[in-house]
Amino acid sequence: MTILQMPPRTAVRRAGLVDVPAVVRLFAVPEHAPVDRDQAQRAMRLMLAHYALEEGQVWVAERADGTLLAAAVWLPPGTESPHTRFSGLLARELTAPLPQEPALPTLLKRAKPDAPHWTVVTVCTPDDSEAWDRRVVSDLLSPGLHTVDEEAVDAVAVTLSPRHMDPLRPLGFRAPHAVPFAEGAGVWLATRRPIPRLAA
Repeated sequence: MTILQMPPRTAVRRAGLVDVPAVVRLFAVPEHAPVDRDQAQRAMRLMLAHYALEEGQVWVAERADGTLLAAAVWLPPGTESPHTRFSGLLARELTAPLPQEPALPTLLKRAKPDAPHWTVVTVCTPDDSEAWDRRVVSDLLSPGLHTVDEEAVDAVAVTLSPRHMDPLRPLGFRAPHAVPFAEGAGVWLATRRPIPRLAA
């Protein structure tokens, strides 16, 4: 298991299936969102377990006591929409069907570049002063950014708060913009070009 050293009593590691419930809890579903909170969390658990962990990368930052502070969910370029791919699984597992064309995935597809790119969704604890420290964010995203640069493709960061864009700027993410998907709710996107790695 790869462990990256971070600020005192904090470490980054690659997530496994056992981490899925804790990662899902980091995703705060707005009270006014037009979706059932429990159902949304069940859908996220399925997406992480059957999609992100298998085809992408999921990294977590945690304290020494095992408390998760933040997570970075990396989805590779060229993959099919998880909603489309797992519509049958979602229909079997959820008490009510999801919309045929969920608003957020549709809006994100329109807002992101057409060129091949990795997408990283970043989430953290509600009290994010420690979780969103610049060093924590840098170390949390470093493994995925290494892959992005090796493949020489863009990366698109998705955050749940505009202030979470600030630590991404030193990492090369530019042109942050809002993508609203419900009244009073939305996400923020920023794009990063690959950084060529010098030959050894």
